[in-house]
Amino acid sequence: MAHQSEKHKMLTGQLYRSSDELLCRERRHARKLLRTFNDTSPDELDKRSIILRELLRTLGQRAVIEPPFFCDYGYNIHIGDNFYANFNCVVLDCAEVTIGDNVFLGPGVQIYTATHPLVAEERNTGLEAAKPIELGDSVWIGGGAIINPGLTIGQGTTIGSGSIVTKNIPPNVFAAGNPCKVIRHLG
Repeated sequence: MAHQSEKHKMLTGQLYRSSDELLCRERRHARKLLRTFNDTSPDELDKRSIILRELLRTLGQRAVIEPPFFCDYGYNIHIGDNFYANFNCVVLDCAEVTIGDNVFLGPGVQIYTATHPLVAEERNTGLEAAKPIELGDSVWIGGGAIINPGLTIGQGTTIGSGSIVTKNIPPNVFAAGNPCKVIRHLG
């Protein structure tokens, strides 16, 4: 079997070393773009859009991200049309993050694809992994919510502020809490 790069391992959900030279270089590139983006003034909307189109894999029409915004790589983030992310959004995009159309994120929402081994001896080797996240169309994530690795939030669902999402959430529900659970079905 041919040697697999750490980036390939990261993108395919295997254990990998984030200290790999290529991955470090790609994160530095993203941070340079983010610094420029986060330093824009409120009237530099065209400049923000240009930076986001360079940083992200896909950026739909009428998509707005308020600075400051933070991510690891950018190239694993797919954003649909009519998206809005309020201040202080963090996306750890070591795996793909797919966000549908008409999705809204409150302030301080955090989306984590990164995960680490539970066993200390394995974790201490510096290995980590990543699992993709998907937010369906018309999802609303309340401020301060955290979305954990490998999860899907179904179309039309609302996640309450401050929720910690640890399991998949079905379509068209209101879910909240720590851990986040379905409170009621919508329509």
